[in-house]
Amino acid sequence: MSGTGRTDDGRGRLGSMLSGLAVAVGCVLFLGGFAWAAVVYRPYTVPTESMTPTVNAGDRVLAQRVDGSEVRRGDVVVFTDQAWGDMPMVKRVVGIGGDKIACCEKGGLLTVNGIPVEEPYLRTTDPASGNDFTAEVPKGKLFLLGDDRRVSLDSRVHLEDRGQGSVPRSAVTARVDAVAWPLGAMIERPKAFAALPGGVSSAGPLKLQLGAVAVGVVLILAGAVYGPVAARTTRSKRNKQRQAATGVR
Repeated sequence: MSGTGRTDDGRGRLGSMLSGLAVAVGCVLFLGGFAWAAVVYRPYTVPTESMTPTVNAGDRVLAQRVDGSEVRRGDVVVFTDQAWGDMPMVKRVVGIGGDKIACCEKGGLLTVNGIPVEEPYLRTTDPASGNDFTAEVPKGKLFLLGDDRRVSLDSRVHLEDRGQGSVPRSAVTARVDAVAWPLGAMIERPKAFAALPGGVSSAGPLKLQLGAVAVGVVLILAGAVYGPVAARTTRSKRNKQRQAATGVR
């Protein structure tokens, strides 16, 4: 009997240690994931419908803080440019320095350096622009369009400006990675731009951060639940041992 008691106590101590460790690691992952996300991302409310259906007016998005040099074609970015009203705006990058952007070719597609680009993210199946245009993007600048081309006031509106509607890379402050509210959806990099020189940007760490938070929650709950369950199991085992020792059934 005494040997059994020592074994139970040992298992109890080991279980308590593992339970405490699970809670501690869970807290680190949970808080660390949130802290990491707070450093890398900033929330932003989309002001207009120009990026529908990718993001809608009033959506709360998570935008990764990036330098303009990191931006690639296909990215949805937050930028501020005095010529555009000197307020934060959200548009999609379709051209970078050195590109020749044109619309629309025979199939109604946008072309980048003569290569037609499929744009499944557009709101309608109409041609990629209601009005034909061409533009050459100066080095160090970006050409930006909205996903709802019918209502978007984008680079096409500024074609007569210096730089033909492009904005400096330095104007970009963040890249939108996900809609936090109300959809809760990730914004994927467009495959069509991946075939062009330079490809598309790498996905941000948001999924990894959310994974750390989720694992942290599981570990905290598992560690917290273990104690009561283990205590109940031990009491039940001891009661059965007493009943067996006294012959009670």
